[in-house]
Amino acid sequence: MTGYDIGIIGAGFTGLTAAYRLLQAGHRVTLYEAEPQVGGLAAGFRDEGWEWSLERFYHHIFATDKAIIRLAEALGWQDRLFFPRPTTSIYHEGRIYPLDSALRVLTFEPLPLPDRLRFGAVAAMIKFNPFWKPWEGVTADEWLSRALGERAYRLLWQPLLEGKFGEAYREVPMAWFWARIAKRTPRLGYFEGGFQRFAEALAAAVRQAGGQVHLGKAVQRIEKRPDGFRLTLAEGEAHHERVLATVSPRRFLTMAPDLPADYAGLLRGLRSMGAVVLVLALSRRMTEGHYWINIPKREGFPFLAFVEHTNYISREHYGGDHLLYCGDYLPADHPAFGMSAEALFEHYLPGIRRITPDFRPNQVRRLWKFQARYAQPLPTLHQSRRIPPLATPIEGLFLANMSQVYPWDRGTNYAVAWGEKVADLIGSA
Repeated sequence: MTGYDIGIIGAGFTGLTAAYRLLQAGHRVTLYEAEPQVGGLAAGFRDEGWEWSLERFYHHIFATDKAIIRLAEALGWQDRLFFPRPTTSIYHEGRIYPLDSALRVLTFEPLPLPDRLRFGAVAAMIKFNPFWKPWEGVTADEWLSRALGERAYRLLWQPLLEGKFGEAYREVPMAWFWARIAKRTPRLGYFEGGFQRFAEALAAAVRQAGGQVHLGKAVQRIEKRPDGFRLTLAEGEAHHERVLATVSPRRFLTMAPDLPADYAGLLRGLRSMGAVVLVLALSRRMTEGHYWINIPKREGFPFLAFVEHTNYISREHYGGDHLLYCGDYLPADHPAFGMSAEALFEHYLPGIRRITPDFRPNQVRRLWKFQARYAQPLPTLHQSRRIPPLATPIEGLFLANMSQVYPWDRGTNYAVAWGEKVADLIGSA
């Protein structure tokens, strides 16, 4: 029998894509997923009466996200991926301003016209500049405040950085911000049935190609043996010639304690933010057509994103519910991780009422809380020098996660792209 026997830890989009490509190349693949479903951070859930699933953490892709679009085409899903153009906005001093086109920036009243024109010119220069490497040595905070002027920067782009990275936002390199702007499009892509259904279609393709997908199977330890690797699970063990882990850097360190000190040091040096999201099923619409409202930290809200999903995707797919996310990026030790959905709702309630003053708690049909302590990698200056290679120093052992996609931002497109990248590496090494 030709090809390698490969074990993959994690059935998010990176693990599933790598499995799919490795199977196409003639290898034997087994996936181990600790959760009861595939999808990773893009996984969804369904409530009674819903036709489609909803992502635990708000999701969409851009029209420039070629890797996941190509994968959809390979699976015959090109007709199930559609690109609405929802309204994304910013909250400023009690008002909500749509801010998702050049025209809307030019008519953004809180900024004087010269600042608006300067902002448009700088945004265009960033978007169409093909070179990110020179921006690794300067922070986005420094470069943008100088290029835009302090007033425009503090009003428009500083809130994005601070919202994503908290107190560490001043450390983030301009290279990351360049990637963020270069890929953004006004049309946002979504899959019929939700990202969960697409993940399940990918898992079905893996199984059809001969791969095995074991759900609810957490790998606890990876050990190098003379004939390959031994994986220790909660129940039993497994043996493979090669292993790919798609887990967080910290989780990988605990799984593979025999990693050489220099590679382990790179992993320990990777920083990230966690994410906490409250999802509300409501009997009413909360805003007039706004999908995503960015809320600057200085406005004093207890969350940074107010995302009305059903102003993007029709509520007819969710039993008529209006669906709202209130979300925040937080340090992994933040008290919000220990709060119940009900307690988080009480904490968020004053902020929700600032957006929708006549909102009443009895308009909530149901609440869900989701969280991930590893959600948003935090890059710093010259981050590319500190990214651990996909191939670890232990021959046959590989790692692929969102901390390695820099300068790009984390997301399903790069989960797919890095799944393909590591599959090529595993198959050729």
